[in-house]
Amino acid sequence: MAELLNQIIPDVAARSDQLWRAFGETIQMVGISGAISLVLGIPFGVLLFTTREGGVLQNRPVNFILGRICDFFRSIPFILLAILLLGLSRLVVGSAIGVRGAIIPLVFGTVPFLGRQTESALAEVPAGIIEAAEAIGSSPWEIIWRVYLREAVPGIARGVTITIVSLINFTAVAGTLGAGGLGNFAIMYGHSKNLPQITWTVILIIVVLVSVVQAVGSYIAKKATH
Repeated sequence: MAELLNQIIPDVAARSDQLWRAFGETIQMVGISGAISLVLGIPFGVLLFTTREGGVLQNRPVNFILGRICDFFRSIPFILLAILLLGLSRLVVGSAIGVRGAIIPLVFGTVPFLGRQTESALAEVPAGIIEAAEAIGSSPWEIIWRVYLREAVPGIARGVTITIVSLINFTAVAGTLGAGGLGNFAIMYGHSKNLPQITWTVILIIVVLVSVVQAVGSYIAKKATH
């Protein structure tokens, strides 16, 4: 196999160690920032939905503030957001480069996105189910936990899948700012040293990674559908 790779993609084979290290960095960035985004993004989306007009926790001022925060960060292109948050990354994690330095901008880029995806998933829950829960005296928090979140699992699963796919793309962009990972590897060798084999190999790896995430997400959403 090694000899075959040397013949087909010699530039990649000569830098296989760096490629594996870059792949590991990408997985690490996606894993850490993805986990944080799940913990923060889904509750953020729940609050966005339930505090809006007619929601079970209706609160216009809170909803307005949350909505503006969400729209503000979603409207900034990720590369500019990463530059904007360099100082915060140094303050929080002690570095603005490498995997650690990428976590803060990745989280800020994905939490608002997942929040809106969660909000949309909750909006798909039939109003009749909510009315039935209210009729039997369920409290707002019981409705959120036992009705909204349970019924919206397929939609939330699809939203998480889309978010992780976006997160993988964000890590490639973060590589341009020294975050490491596959994006940085492609730029350092594929672009700067004019080695197209490396660029295409990185693209192929990212496509496969996205396909796996999409397949797993679709499977979960299908299984959770009543």
